[in-house]
Amino acid sequence: MSKKQTKKKTTETAKKETIESKENIEVEKPKKSFKHTVYEILLYLFSYSITLFLLQIFFKSIKIAEPKILWILVAVVIIYILNKVVRPVLVTLTMPITGITFGLFYFVINTLLLKVTDWIMFSKLDFTNIWILFLISILLCILRFLIEDVILKPIIKRAFK
Repeated sequence: MSKKQTKKKTTETAKKETIESKENIEVEKPKKSFKHTVYEILLYLFSYSITLFLLQIFFKSIKIAEPKILWILVAVVIIYILNKVVRPVLVTLTMPITGITFGLFYFVINTLLLKVTDWIMFSKLDFTNIWILFLISILLCILRFLIEDVILKPIIKRAFK
């Protein structure tokens, strides 16, 4: 066998191996276990509860019925369900408006979801002023980002390595 033929076969073999490895990489995706999913949901609910509780202390215009902890937990569960079911649809439908406003319309979606939560709870979580509600939705996004992405996600990654 000549050197050219050997080199040609080696190149063809390398190309086949590259194609096969790319196919294997695309197929292999780690799946979350049930325990991992429940852990994430509980941490999400906990972080959102803390955030809503802190905002309720900071803003006196948020009126929460007694017992406050119970109604905050109910509100957080409703917000979680709305975020998983309704938010993706709203974000998809309002993508052009969000793009034109450079992402500021996203806060309007958050405000709308908080108001829907208030309506579902029959005003047990009462937001008296729409502008304060808009400011609260902005702060809620910022606080949730800080709690979830900076604190909780590293904890989840370490717990399920």
